Amino acid sequence: MMKRMMMLTRTVVNRFTIVQSHSLRCHSQSRRQMSMGSESLVSRLKSCGLLQTKGLIGGKWVDAYDGRTIEVHNPANGQVIASVACMGDKETKDAISAAYDAFAPWSKLTAADRSNRLRNWYNLLIQHKEELGQLITLEQGKPIKEAIGEVGYGASFIEFFAEEAKRVYGDIIPATLSDRRLFVLKQPVGVVGVVTPWNFPLAMITRKVGPALACGCTVVIKPSEFTPLTALAAAELALQSGIPPGVLNVVMGDAPKIGNSLLESSQVRKITFTGSTAVGKKLMAGAAETVKKVSLELGGNAPCIVFDDADLEVALKGSLATKFRNSGQTCVCANRILVQEGIYEKFTSAFSNAVQDLKVGNGFSEGVVQGPLINEAAVQKVDSFVQDAISKGAKVLVGGKRHSLGFTFYEPTIIGDVKNEMLIARQEVFGPVAPVIRFKTEEEAIQIANDTNAGLAAYIFTNSMKRSWRVAEALEYGIVGVNEGLVSTEVAPFGGYKQSGLGREGSKYGLDEYLEIKYVCMGNMG
Repeated sequence: MMKRMMMLTRTVVNRFTIVQSHSLRCHSQSRRQMSMGSESLVSRLKSCGLLQTKGLIGGKWVDAYDGRTIEVHNPANGQVIASVACMGDKETKDAISAAYDAFAPWSKLTAADRSNRLRNWYNLLIQHKEELGQLITLEQGKPIKEAIGEVGYGASFIEFFAEEAKRVYGDIIPATLSDRRLFVLKQPVGVVGVVTPWNFPLAMITRKVGPALACGCTVVIKPSEFTPLTALAAAELALQSGIPPGVLNVVMGDAPKIGNSLLESSQVRKITFTGSTAVGKKLMAGAAETVKKVSLELGGNAPCIVFDDADLEVALKGSLATKFRNSGQTCVCANRILVQEGIYEKFTSAFSNAVQDLKVGNGFSEGVVQGPLINEAAVQKVDSFVQDAISKGAKVLVGGKRHSLGFTFYEPTIIGDVKNEMLIARQEVFGPVAPVIRFKTEEEAIQIANDTNAGLAAYIFTNSMKRSWRVAEALEYGIVGVNEGLVSTEVAPFGGYKQSGLGREGSKYGLDEYLEIKYVCMGNMG
């Protein structure tokens, strides 16, 4: 039995590694480049024009008006990668003006024209996927295969919405009077403020900018100050693709000043944001002053429910993928793993063995599946959650402390005997820690899963078709994965219930967030 369990664990870890790589094959030249030191890699990225350090306003690369800069660090070693412009309200106002001036000509282009330019951008993103992946690993820390996977995922939104640009359909309504004609038009909302996080520095931009540009909107992007380099590289490729000056602008630096300028401007007609619930609430309140449209993708507290009748191998593979991808720094990561008592011991044993085998290290190192956390504050938060759980009776099964590599590395961790009242089960961990909660009945699992203000993603592992339908319908979440831990795709709607946000991203539904509906009544047509 033990031998079989060890074989199962090795199989799951190997498959998890394959999932992490997204089956990407890197050329031998790229592998040599990945092994180079940070300095030579930065130099090469500069030489190919993808390491930009200035903001983009009206098609021009500009420094901060007062000359200020902020340093961008490699979280794996603390080294400074580059210093970028630290912008504020003046630069943001100019970026808004540039976007506003570009809106009329961009929105008047045919859908086919906008589609072709987006398709060009997609092609360039794929053509430079390895360089972009290297930038992501440098500034964000995720393993290089996972980073290149993000480029493919992020680019898929540009490809999808390039196609959907030609499918923004209106409607004709049967009139109540014979001499009337009633039409419904869909028109772009206008200038969009795009505020994105550091955990997916490319994909969180393309998931918003793709539909915005497809509809005819223009954008001002504010990337995270921790990971601005990927955003700037993507913007450079957008310029190369034929997207006109002013249609896509990037400002970074002083987050409160940039955010306030976007909120206060009457020329900005929509705010789209991915990040914490606390910041999302502030943006939502600020947008009320000018009654902007708002779409928010906020924090999660995802339950991963493993029932007695689950296929153990499938459950292990799915739980590993949804928990430890990007070192647990995703909004749809399993934040609580609920395991039914009949399979609890077997699952936690196999899960512990699998997690012990996860290789931690610099994202450019061979075989690494978990990189560093983004910064020291993130490490302290994760560790405080772990210590709180221990003080309240939870048991560390694997890990539970800073990694011996130092810097911002944290050991992949499993904590058993967790209660739903503990801090680690109430708030988003955003790190490589898997709290395991034991439950008895299906009803209890649903009650525990729904006992939260969040409602973004949830996961179920069961071999019962009837149970999968019952539980999926009962869970108060916008996304439910059944026997699957990786659920994100450009063709499906992404968004949450409750305090996990408003609106949907991706899929045909993602276009609606950037459109206004206009009703036209034409009289005297008889």
